[in-house]
Amino acid sequence: MANVSVYNMEGKEVGTLELKDEIFAAPVNEHLVHMAVLQQLANNRQGTQKAKTRGEVSGGGRKPWRQKETGHARQGSTRAPQWKGGGVVFAPVPRDYSFKMNRKEKRAALKSVLSAKVSENKFIVVDELKLDEIKTKKFKAVLDNLKAENALVVLNEKDETIIRSANNLPMVKTALSNTINVYDILRYNTMVVTKAAVATIEEVYA
Repeated sequence: MANVSVYNMEGKEVGTLELKDEIFAAPVNEHLVHMAVLQQLANNRQGTQKAKTRGEVSGGGRKPWRQKETGHARQGSTRAPQWKGGGVVFAPVPRDYSFKMNRKEKRAALKSVLSAKVSENKFIVVDELKLDEIKTKKFKAVLDNLKAENALVVLNEKDETIIRSANNLPMVKTALSNTINVYDILRYNTMVVTKAAVATIEEVYA
């Protein structure tokens, strides 16, 4: 099993923690990681864009001029795409961009990125994260102690004090251990995970 250091909020090492190899030392499957990111981005798309085709634009019920002997190119409607106010060629219509991945594929992708963070020494475990008040400055000081300015902070339970203290930090996001995803893990340079959250991750994704 891989061993990682456990730190306190002052950035001092207070112990070590063994991580399960099946989750934190899994082989990295780049294809599944790529698919997981594409799926999340696609599923977040609203797909509500719409433009009118020539059949949906109002007007243009008759030919603007006769077919022959006018010196103009023949035209059938003033609502054809080449006319001002005409319809759009191949106009976008509302659609669903989402697609599905198998549960095993999703888990394999998540294990891949978790393993990559551990191997790159960008997986920081803290014994606990507790603040006595909602204070962005105090929470930033904790991250500075851990040398994690661009970080995904993973908590085991919802803690409004920590979450609201992190809200104003543009390069920091908080998440619960059972809601982490491949996109967020890749988006942030470092993962800061509480010791309790590591146990939950090992239990949920084993």
